[in-house]
Amino acid sequence: MEAEDRAAVERLHEAWNELIAEGGAFEVVEADVRGIPMRTFKSVLPNMRAMWELASLNGDKPYIVFEDEQYSYAEIGARVRSLAHLLRDTYDIGSGDRVAVAMRNYPEWIISYWATISLGAAVVGMNAWWTGTELSYALEDSTPKVLICDKERLEALRPELDRLRESSPLPVITVRFDGDLPAEALRWEDVIDPASAPESLPEAQIDPDDDATIFYTSGTTGFPKGAQITHRGSVHNVFHLIFWAFVQGSAEAKKPVDPDNEPEESTQLIDTSGDNQNVFLAPTPLFHVTACNCLFHPATLAGGRLVLMYKWDAARALELIERERVTNFSGVPTMGRELILHPDWATRDTSSLKSIAGGGAPMQPDLVEKIEKKLSGAAPSTGYGLTETTGIVTVNSAQYFTSKPTSCGPLVPTLEAKLVDEAGNDLPPGPDTIGQLCVRGPVVIKGYLNRPDATAESIKDGWFNTGDIGFIDEDGFVTLVDRAKDMVLRGGENVYCAEVEAAIYRHPAVLEAAVFGVPDERLGEKVAAVVVTAADGELDQAALSDFVSKDLAPFKVPEVVWFRTEPLPRNANGKFLKRELREQVLD
Repeated sequence: MEAEDRAAVERLHEAWNELIAEGGAFEVVEADVRGIPMRTFKSVLPNMRAMWELASLNGDKPYIVFEDEQYSYAEIGARVRSLAHLLRDTYDIGSGDRVAVAMRNYPEWIISYWATISLGAAVVGMNAWWTGTELSYALEDSTPKVLICDKERLEALRPELDRLRESSPLPVITVRFDGDLPAEALRWEDVIDPASAPESLPEAQIDPDDDATIFYTSGTTGFPKGAQITHRGSVHNVFHLIFWAFVQGSAEAKKPVDPDNEPEESTQLIDTSGDNQNVFLAPTPLFHVTACNCLFHPATLAGGRLVLMYKWDAARALELIERERVTNFSGVPTMGRELILHPDWATRDTSSLKSIAGGGAPMQPDLVEKIEKKLSGAAPSTGYGLTETTGIVTVNSAQYFTSKPTSCGPLVPTLEAKLVDEAGNDLPPGPDTIGQLCVRGPVVIKGYLNRPDATAESIKDGWFNTGDIGFIDEDGFVTLVDRAKDMVLRGGENVYCAEVEAAIYRHPAVLEAAVFGVPDERLGEKVAAVVVTAADGELDQAALSDFVSKDLAPFKVPEVVWFRTEPLPRNANGKFLKRELREQVLD
């Protein structure tokens, strides 16, 4: 590392320690969290309702932009209060209950979110890419009292509704729906009236460790698991992001003044000066922690404007950046690459951009360099995290990122980390130690809904095993080198191989199947499979794709398939040797 970069890291450490020390703005103390001592921020909001009530004070300040629609904090607030009173008065929604939300990134998603968690109920964030089968599974698993969904999700669920309602009623509130309604369904515009909304939210009792959201993460046993994200975890995640903005600014202030160079414009995630409204473009779905917890939450608390997209399109994103004067772009690295390499980049005004951030997948070193060259007075940034950690585990940006482009950054202040071997034994700390990364802190989920065995396997004494393999260098920066989990990371979406294999095995012509990831320039990885059929079996990729598409979302369907009749290679325990198999087919 060059002297200038070394000095920058030392300033970061100095500013970091000042902020978390006793009396610091982000003082860290030890507290009991569900019976386990953990590092927590001393001064933090008690729950997400308090966060929304604080943000609501922004009044007429612009908040949500969707296509040609724009809503202020006050306008969204009136709709939140209207829905919250409807949920409580009509459906008796309160603490411990759940409301499922299944739709695109519409403004109604955000309204549903704030109304639900303000009542002490949990939002079940349904993956909008799921099939009807997958949607119905999550509804049966989470047993929400109400479903709020758009037209596409309702049409996908129509064949399942009668069966779902056999055990308990499932009222539906439809969003942007112009068709014939099924029984027990209401149109949003018929029941949400901001003009007559009460002046305040219904009263609610919310414990910091109550569930705020249930986000599903694909399971290694073929079924998704509902991660129970708490209010405490959600609030701490937001404060981690704000902390990073502050520590960057504080470290920069410690830099010796060079009279020959003007100071660079801030590249912080959040503008802490209070002079301007930051504008955040949200290209990724709100049913993931990447967009919800790491973009939507901090943007709201900071009084920012959030620009939603109907679907990802680089040309449309550039148009919105120019039109809305977007300051912060945060998507999966694939999106950042497509954005800066798009032909329209040269003709659109992107001068408002302060940061292009990548999360949900590793940002390749070449992309870090490309972003630095493309943005004037701005910088790339990345974050590493998981659904199970409510968002970020590490953050890296600006000079720290360009000096350590393969690192995902230092651990956030309230997380402890350790490395373990394949058997789960602790490894000695040190920059030369490589192992599976485990973390403990208030952002780790409470557990998996209805899955005590899976919870016990993944979280031991508060320590969550990420399944990612890496090392922690002498500066405390984490670098990931591999994944222990049998998973494909496709464009920021986790695809667990066992789930895809289970779908393939349902085909009568399949004898054996192994699923793994293969490199893809655009997506990072794509789903591939080797399928063994009988010698006289007739099965091709198109037929297999049609078959598994009934049970799998499109992003999980294998894009590359090799068919063979000889058995797959196995180890002594009978497990497929996927790494060897992958090397064979890619040779």
